[in-house]
Amino acid sequence: MKRSHFLSASALAAIACATPAMAQQTASEDAAEGRGDRRATIAPYIEASQVLVAEISPGDDVVTYSQVAAGIDASVTGRNNGGSISLRYERNFGYGDDALDSDTVSGVARGYATVVPRALTVEGGAMAARTRVDGNGGTTINPRVGDDSESRIYSAYAGPNLHTRAGDVEVNANYRIGYTRVEAPDAIALEPGQDPVDVFDDSLVQSAGFHLGTKPGEPLPVGLGVGGGWVQEDVSNLDQRVRDRFVRGDVQVPVGRNLALVGGVGYEDVEVSSRDAVRDADGNPVIGDDGRLVTDKSAPRQIAYDVSGLIWDVGVMWRPSTRTALEAHVGRRYDSTTYYGTFAWAPDARSNVNVAVYDTVSGFGGLLNNALANLPTEFSAARNALSGDFTGCVGSDEGANCLGGILGSVRSSVFRSRGVAASYGVQMGRIGTGVGAGYQRRKFIAAPGTVLADADGVVDEAYWVNYYLDAQLGRNASFAGNVYANWIKSGFSAEGDVFALGASAAYRRSITDRLSARAAVAIDHLDSEATIENYTSASALLGLRYDF
Repeated sequence: MKRSHFLSASALAAIACATPAMAQQTASEDAAEGRGDRRATIAPYIEASQVLVAEISPGDDVVTYSQVAAGIDASVTGRNNGGSISLRYERNFGYGDDALDSDTVSGVARGYATVVPRALTVEGGAMAARTRVDGNGGTTINPRVGDDSESRIYSAYAGPNLHTRAGDVEVNANYRIGYTRVEAPDAIALEPGQDPVDVFDDSLVQSAGFHLGTKPGEPLPVGLGVGGGWVQEDVSNLDQRVRDRFVRGDVQVPVGRNLALVGGVGYEDVEVSSRDAVRDADGNPVIGDDGRLVTDKSAPRQIAYDVSGLIWDVGVMWRPSTRTALEAHVGRRYDSTTYYGTFAWAPDARSNVNVAVYDTVSGFGGLLNNALANLPTEFSAARNALSGDFTGCVGSDEGANCLGGILGSVRSSVFRSRGVAASYGVQMGRIGTGVGAGYQRRKFIAAPGTVLADADGVVDEAYWVNYYLDAQLGRNASFAGNVYANWIKSGFSAEGDVFALGASAAYRRSITDRLSARAAVAIDHLDSEATIENYTSASALLGLRYDF
């Protein structure tokens, strides 16, 4: 398997949301073109480890637990199909504290199969991860085992893609259906008097679209295109619904060998609506057994956001070589100015730079499904050295993608998400290293007169930075290190800031061809103004792994 590399979180979402989702050609369509010999890598394994966690503050508890796990990392690439999967089941056994006993399934998968060569493919993807939820709905990807604020996130999608030609016209069409679910935490630490977080429950997302286009010179001097699409997300919390319908035309005007001006104009109708919660005799919203607001199915649907009319954008495409690509756009969408674009640069075969700017309106499930659909089909997944959890990042030949920014909040309200992300990675012989950073702004949308009304217009901001190092130490040993920092500034309370900082290091040495010993250490710090006390812990692991 290839080593995992890090890309600052949400760069993946930028690519997914920079243009109307249904007008894009998917990665699987590209993969289906011209693949040669079939290659397969299948690596099942089992692990047994002993873990120690020492609480440094606010207390001084020391706990240990045993961990057994079984998993598989596999990748298949062929002419007509391909995909990758990293799946792991883990069981933790605590001593003297039942709260440490837990079962976890985590991983990620993405793949495609060709139905009609060079025309019709079917693709799909899925993800499972654990997160810790704080008092403002923000999440961190590395929860403590047995933490009452732990949640589980599951997401999957599937659908067909048509990619063919009719003379000089390139024809693209697709349909996707996706589902996302968040298991609510048993408890979330809150400041006295703070309102409980309405944690996202589940949503169903459907999208369909088409695009017809010609390239410059085939047959006209300029490239022309026309497309349309429909996206709908139905969120179970208070029956929220996001509906987006659009049609647009596009033109591409070459102004040089490697430079083109691009533009588009069309019509779009975006609507967000919901229902109110059930109220008790005193007019207070009713909370269900799962800790979420109970939807009043008899209440009329309330409009939270309704924007329709002309949309447009202009921009440039610059591709001076196969190693450099820039696309930047500015225009009008969502009744305001919008910016989006991507930049990819590989100075040489060993390094890459990625930058992305994005702007979209969706719910949590829609954003996550879009991100899954834009993962590569051949990758290796990054996992936490101690817990074994999927960290949200995957690496591939083209670089890497991370879901961490998208997983940064599990509030149920629909939002407009805007941000920028950047990363740099380099492979120096047996050493891979890189750094990534990003910023995301979520402005929540909610209907007046409903229990979510106070969330309307509230802004959450998130910043993050991550550094990784991955080194092969000869034939029989390897080392991995990671440092991360996340800062979430929530508008839901005056004490809304959450700062997370941590570092980890892991060493692995082969005993035989299949058996290896593992050792890892980590330190994590969480400073949250939404909780009464901050938390700092140190962890260590010793274990064995057997690869079949």
